[in-house]
Amino acid sequence: MGRLFGTDGIRGTANQEPITAETALAVAKATGALLRRGDHRHLVVIGKDTRLSGYMLEPALTAGFIAVGMDVVLLGPLPTPAVAMLTRSLRADLGVVISASHNPYQDNGIKLFGPDGFKLSDEIERAIEARIESGTTDAHAASGELGSAQRLDDAVGRYIEFVKYSFPRGRRLDGLKIVLDCANGAAYRVAPKVLYELGADVIPIGVTPDGHNINLDCGATQPKTMQQAVVAHGADLGIALDGDADRVVLADEQGRLVDGDQVLALVARSWHRDGQLRGGGVVGTVMSNMGLDLFLRDLGLELVRTPVGDRYVVERMRETGCNVGGEQSGHIVLSDHATTGDGLIAALQVLAVIVERGVPASEVAHVFEPLPQVLKSVRINGGQPLEQAEVREAITRAEQALGADGRVLVRKSGTEPVIRVMVEGRDAGLVGHVVDSIAETIAQVSG
Repeated sequence: MGRLFGTDGIRGTANQEPITAETALAVAKATGALLRRGDHRHLVVIGKDTRLSGYMLEPALTAGFIAVGMDVVLLGPLPTPAVAMLTRSLRADLGVVISASHNPYQDNGIKLFGPDGFKLSDEIERAIEARIESGTTDAHAASGELGSAQRLDDAVGRYIEFVKYSFPRGRRLDGLKIVLDCANGAAYRVAPKVLYELGADVIPIGVTPDGHNINLDCGATQPKTMQQAVVAHGADLGIALDGDADRVVLADEQGRLVDGDQVLALVARSWHRDGQLRGGGVVGTVMSNMGLDLFLRDLGLELVRTPVGDRYVVERMRETGCNVGGEQSGHIVLSDHATTGDGLIAALQVLAVIVERGVPASEVAHVFEPLPQVLKSVRINGGQPLEQAEVREAITRAEQALGADGRVLVRKSGTEPVIRVMVEGRDAGLVGHVVDSIAETIAQVSG
């Protein structure tokens, strides 16, 4: 079978292995068998985004958990951080999210959260894989001990209040016009209500999901629609979430993008000033811009880097005691409020600073000057192109050309069949040339 779990759960093309009803059923039974502790009634909460294939995976997972004697609470379309929150709030034994995050609708995935609201460890994921591989079926419940399933009717309301509580008490968004792009995804119901109830004039886009249009020309990975809407409507800020709303990118009133690194810098400076920042710095990833590193140093803070993936960011935050972490792509983890990335909560922290200072977003959200950085994704057809001598030589030449003022990072994606090539340095022209050279070499050797 090989490894099922990648850097963000199980992911792939819907109705092809491993994203099939059969595998979802097996994952539920194996996970339920491993996590059952004691004689109490065990509870699982399941949320999803708006993909068509969610209708296939949700009942398969539900059946698997019921078969091993676990009760299931169905949340319907709801952001990933909402599922993590409700897993803790309902004192559930497990939380499940059916989503492929920023991927197109043809893909889907399964993410698993423990009772503490954090993603399951690598060790537990490997144990789940081993149990599926062995075909163990001894965990089936007796017919009188099967689980049951029900829907939580107030799940949306609970999450709305949870997010609003993260906004500083006494502040409001009155007078602010905000473009909100929900990517036709999991936040299409909750996100507009949060901003409206805090007083904003909300211009929603990407709120008409049809099962096929999630992340299609909208959302955090395709923010041009949001940027254009900000300018067209004369809005004060643009917010673009991804399909499961665990990441966010922003645009100021001029339509200029604000990425995750800038959000990390803004929150770190604000919380450091207020004595709220813990751990002596911020946790980022190897993708974080060197400009963020330099900015934090000037504040006497450290940037702790991890491999790409919000789970690694969270793990390092828990190790170091940092309460601010995230990724350049917009996964922002603020552990005072949430156990995973939450695009809405991150956006509200930016809005809190805008409200406090009473100045345009352009004066607040562009905190540091990033070094020129170019990222390219090269689709591959299997194989191990990074092990090829031609690719290693291209990387070595690039590093020599950039010298001490630049970085080269080449890695295989954990969620898609692509190689990511990131190059950073002080000379924008050289950076562009170097990234093109490496990308072309990878494309050539991968056929």
